[in-house]
Amino acid sequence: MNSTPSAGGPSLPQVRRLVTEIPGPLSVKHLERKKSFVADGVGTTLPVFVAAAGGGVLVDVDGNSLIDLGSGIAVTSVGNAAPAVVRNVHAQVDAFTHTCFMVTPYEGYVDVCEALARLTPGEHAKKSALFNSGAEAVENAVKIARVATGKDAVVVFDHAYHGRTNLTMAMTAKNMPYKHGFGPFAGEVYRAPVSYPLRDGLSGPEAAARAIDVVEKQVGATNLSCVVIEPVLGEGGFVVPAPGFLPALAEWCAANDVLLVADEIQSGFCRTGDWFACDDEGVVPDLVTSAKGIAGGLPLAAVTGRAELMDAVHAGGLGGTYGGNPIACAAALGAIEEMESGDLAARAREIEALVRRRLEALAAEHPVVAEVRGRGAMMAIELCEPGTTTPDAARAAAAAAYCHAHGVVTLTCGTWGNVFRFLPPLTISDELLEEAFDVVAEAFAATA
Repeated sequence: MNSTPSAGGPSLPQVRRLVTEIPGPLSVKHLERKKSFVADGVGTTLPVFVAAAGGGVLVDVDGNSLIDLGSGIAVTSVGNAAPAVVRNVHAQVDAFTHTCFMVTPYEGYVDVCEALARLTPGEHAKKSALFNSGAEAVENAVKIARVATGKDAVVVFDHAYHGRTNLTMAMTAKNMPYKHGFGPFAGEVYRAPVSYPLRDGLSGPEAAARAIDVVEKQVGATNLSCVVIEPVLGEGGFVVPAPGFLPALAEWCAANDVLLVADEIQSGFCRTGDWFACDDEGVVPDLVTSAKGIAGGLPLAAVTGRAELMDAVHAGGLGGTYGGNPIACAAALGAIEEMESGDLAARAREIEALVRRRLEALAAEHPVVAEVRGRGAMMAIELCEPGTTTPDAARAAAAAAYCHAHGVVTLTCGTWGNVFRFLPPLTISDELLEEAFDVVAEAFAATA
C-alpha cells in the first residue's frame, strides 16, 4: 500500500496490515512536532497519525492499516468518508461555508431540525436548536429546563459524563482527567446513585426508588428543574441500567414537574440498535441531546425537545456563531440518509450478536472479565480481580496496549479505568470484526 494514502472512504482495502511497528517512523516524526506545538494537555490514545480512513479501517502515514473499534469515540458511526456525507459536504462547500444562522439562515439547519423531530422519541410536536459539541448541547438543555420550569437545581448520576465546560464538568462524576484542578465548578448540581447491576444487585425499580429517595431528601422536587441521564452510560463504563430504572425515573419526573433530559450523545443515532437508547424501553424524554454520530465526523450537536419547552427561552437566548454550521448540517443529512438507507440500527444489532458471542467466550476463559454488557454496537467488558468487583485497570491497559501494537484501535473507559469498550463503525464487515476480536482474545492470553 502507498505509504501516504491520499483518499479514504469505503474504497480503502478492508484489511488489517502492519508494515512497521506501531507507531511507525513517520508517525514518530509527527509526534515530535506535536510535542513542540500542541499543548501536553491534549492527549492521544494511540500515537499514529491517520492519512486515510473508511469502512472499518484507519490507514496511518506509514501505510499501516488498523481495524477501527473506536469510531472516533462513537462519531463515525456511518464509517469515515461515507458517500452521502462526502457528497453533501462537497456540494455545500461549493455553495457557501458559513453565514451564521442567527444572521442569515439557510435550509440545511431547518432540515436537520425537521429530521430530529421525526427521529427522536415521542410523537409530540418538537423543536431543536443546534450547537457544536455535546457539552454545549447538555449545557443548553439545562438552560432551557431552568427557564421552562423556573427552577434551578439539576440532578445527575454517579459515573456520569456530560462534558468539559464548567457546568458539564460539575455534572460529570469522574475527577481525573476531566475535572482535576479546574474548579470551582457551577453550583446547584446534585448527584444520585445510578442503576449499576454488577455492583448494586438491585432491580431497576429498586435502584430508581433509591435514587428518588436521595433526590427528594437532598434536593426536593420543588427546587429541581431537570434530571439529566445517559440512558446507557458512556465514559462511566457503558453501564446499562437494569430494566425499569429509566421508566420509573420518567414517571417520577412527570408527576413532579421535573424535566427528564436524555443525554444521547454517545448512545444515539443507531449506536445501541435503536435510533436512540431510550427507545429500548419506550421512554420519551422531555429533552434529548445529540452529538457525536449525528454528522458523520463533523462537529454538530443538538437539543431536541417538546415544542413548548424549547419555545420558553426568549429570542436570542439560544445560539452561537458556529452552531448548526451549514457544512455540518449537510453532513448530518448525509449521515441520516446512510443510516436510514442501510438500516444501520439493524446492523448495530447484528454487530451486538457477533461481539457478544466473542466477549462471552472471552469471559468464559478469563475470570478477570466480571461482566459483558452493552447494547448494539456499544459493547464492553468490565475487568475485575477474579471473584470480586475490585477494578483491574492495569489489565485493561495492558490488553489495550497489545491490541494497539497489533493493529486494532481499542478504547478503555469507566470510573476506575477498568472497562474495555467497543464502538466499531456500523459499516464494518463481519470479517474485520472477527479478526479484531481474534486480536482481543490474543491480548487477554498474552497479558494473563
